[in-house]
Amino acid sequence: MCSAAVSVCSQPAAYLILKYDMQPHYKMKKLTDREKFMKEAIRQAVKASAIGEVPIGCVIVYDGRIIGRGYNRRMTDRTALAHAEITAIRKANKVIGDWRLDDCEMYVTLEPCQMCAGAIVQSRIRNVYIGAMNPKAGCAGSILDLLREERFNHQCIVETGLMEERCSELLKEFFVNLRTNQKNKKTEAGT
Repeated sequence: MCSAAVSVCSQPAAYLILKYDMQPHYKMKKLTDREKFMKEAIRQAVKASAIGEVPIGCVIVYDGRIIGRGYNRRMTDRTALAHAEITAIRKANKVIGDWRLDDCEMYVTLEPCQMCAGAIVQSRIRNVYIGAMNPKAGCAGSILDLLREERFNHQCIVETGLMEERCSELLKEFFVNLRTNQKNKKTEAGT
């Protein structure tokens, strides 16, 4: 179970990972490579949820293999820089041995914010696959479209809606649990 200090999730991480991996046999289909990589980004998001963080996960792929993984750790690390995309970019940079990731693809469960979108452009990532859009803070088409801004010296190829239902469901469950826990704490404090 999650620790009392970050009791946002109500299920163990292993359960959450299994829940998002399991499908009835009659619904199983062969996953495309893109779906396989997004599934790994979802696994990263589940790790974030398990420690009480907003469940956002990211992987970076080069030549058909994952070279960077990340999940949200802002509250845990106490820094605004601990976003899934930034962590994955740092790890990919180490593997490649360069700041440029021009032949790489990014798979992220939620549309990047302005900071992450800027880092993606600066890293020269070619393709970005997004699970769910973020109408309140997204900068890959929702509020701004920094990834395809023509005035920058690099634009990304962006595909949205990849495994969108699963990515959205994970976020919705997290926030329902968060609100329930906050309501329960207020109730307990009032008694």
